[in-house]
Amino acid sequence: MSPIMIAEIIVYTLADAKIAAFHGADRLEIITTPAEGGLTPSPGLVQMIREQVDVDLRVMIRPHSRSFSYTEDDIQNMERDIATFRAIGVSGFVLGVLKPQGHIDESHLARLLKAADGMPVTFHRAFDETPDLEQAFAVLSRYPQVTHVLTSGGKPSVLEAAGMIHRLHQLGEMNGPTVLPGAGLTPDRLEDFLKETKVHEFHMGSGVRRNGNIMEPIDPDQLARVREIADRFQ
Repeated sequence: MSPIMIAEIIVYTLADAKIAAFHGADRLEIITTPAEGGLTPSPGLVQMIREQVDVDLRVMIRPHSRSFSYTEDDIQNMERDIATFRAIGVSGFVLGVLKPQGHIDESHLARLLKAADGMPVTFHRAFDETPDLEQAFAVLSRYPQVTHVLTSGGKPSVLEAAGMIHRLHQLGEMNGPTVLPGAGLTPDRLEDFLKETKVHEFHMGSGVRRNGNIMEPIDPDQLARVREIADRFQ
């Protein structure tokens, strides 16, 4: 039986993935180039993780870090990447597409969801660049395949946006995706944040790494501490 409180952890190496799975991660977001916010990882890495780690694997589909507004070539690239990872046997995808003005690009989103062929999709922190978070959440709520929205509540750190996260969580509970708060969470602040927002899942990257640095390896002790905190909410 899965724990009620789900911990999703960013990984970008096989070593990351093994440590994260062993020390309590329920789901892994597989990326590359963490300094750029995460881009599409190599199929070779994803294949190795798939073969050696038995947890839910969500793969980032983001061809570049220039913007979240994509050309036709970009979308075709993303469709092909999705097909490649579907063949590997991942659990789902992490992606986000915006129009140049910042609104959700529903036309391109529909194409990528079709390419994912029913598999679950997390709409990533492109969401935080939309001009109206509640309106954007309502748009995503029309797509059942979008199971999660990764967000910092429109702030640089999710710790500055507990009120918005709680509001979005309430909307999701009524009729919408699961809110997945991330960016800025630390083991020291996690328990109070979970109590305040009432969320059932959370996302961490630098918060479970040595020196709180996304470029450092995962710290098993920090992740074990996070798992202990999460288990208090079962």
